[in-house]
Amino acid sequence: MIRTANRLHTVEEYYFSKKLREVRGLMAEGRPIINMGIGSPDLTPSEAIVKSIQDAVLDAGAHQYQSYQGLPELREAVADFYRLKFEVTVDASTEILPLMGSKEGIMHISMAFLNEGDVALIPNPGYPTYTSVTKLVGAEPKYYNLTEDSGWFPDLEELQEHDLSKVKIMWTSYPHMPTGATATKAQFEKLIAFAKKNDILLVNDNPYSFVLNDAPASILAMDGAKDVALELNSLSKTFNMAGWRVGMVLGSADHINAILKVKSNMDSGMFYGIQKGAIEALKSGQEWFDKLNEVYSSRRALMYQLADKLNCTYDSKAVGMFVWAKLPEGSKSAEEFIDEVLYEKNLFITPGTIFGSNGEGYIRFSLCVTEDKIKEAISRF
Repeated sequence: MIRTANRLHTVEEYYFSKKLREVRGLMAEGRPIINMGIGSPDLTPSEAIVKSIQDAVLDAGAHQYQSYQGLPELREAVADFYRLKFEVTVDASTEILPLMGSKEGIMHISMAFLNEGDVALIPNPGYPTYTSVTKLVGAEPKYYNLTEDSGWFPDLEELQEHDLSKVKIMWTSYPHMPTGATATKAQFEKLIAFAKKNDILLVNDNPYSFVLNDAPASILAMDGAKDVALELNSLSKTFNMAGWRVGMVLGSADHINAILKVKSNMDSGMFYGIQKGAIEALKSGQEWFDKLNEVYSSRRALMYQLADKLNCTYDSKAVGMFVWAKLPEGSKSAEEFIDEVLYEKNLFITPGTIFGSNGEGYIRFSLCVTEDKIKEAISRF
């Protein structure tokens, strides 16, 4: 057998890849599993979005290779969206790079800016891909603590006391995944000042801004942000287009060009029809966002009832498509707790520990479940 690359020894198979095999196995046995584990939108894109991709497949050149930088109209649509929703001005020709999902952007950014031996600051708890990608490129993950008491925001003064000489990137995600915490303008300004002081590239991962959030915000709206910051965004959650794989990264022309050097060697452009669908999505009016949040608001109210049944506590001010809930005092570990619920109640919930050690004592419910299913889950308790 051919030996695998050493880099594979640094990472494990993604938790959901493994756990969902187990869940599917239980379903194959006939168990009525309700999956509240992953944030894969079960709602559909708008009719206009779907029609745009249907019409686009008949356009001349639709099936040829596309530009690595995406259609100019797509970049313009992203720029218009950021101007309208975040009051952020970006140059569509030089400061936006469409991506095949923002997840691939995590790899592209890491490959563009991290050398072996460099350090990346990663939130604990936080999205597991930040860690795995850091390891895959030969860099070292260094975790910074986020806690409920601090509002899930880093203690930058405490972090400043550490040796940061090898730190090249700091990953943030506000609204925060998995907790749903948001950052204020003052907090974003503190992050930018910290990055400038320490010559760190700050990357804010921002796919949840428009789900149950009355005040969407971008770190790029802060003065001087482009000097040290990039922002990732995605159409997956906002427009129910997760399987379409459409994301984008925004920042200074120099930073975007560095990422393009990687991306242009990794793919041959996004399918034309998907880009046309993305353009239509970014033109969606306020009615779209209101209807989306109406659905998620009703689901969240029911999910709170389920959390109450489990004697969990939660922050009703949190945003996004998850409910991050604290287990009651004296509970089993998060993973033991969710396994007990899985096998006794046929309900799959995510343990907080997959997001880092500070996720111990917490579980996460996804709102990508119909109201009927949530009511059924409640009835099982």
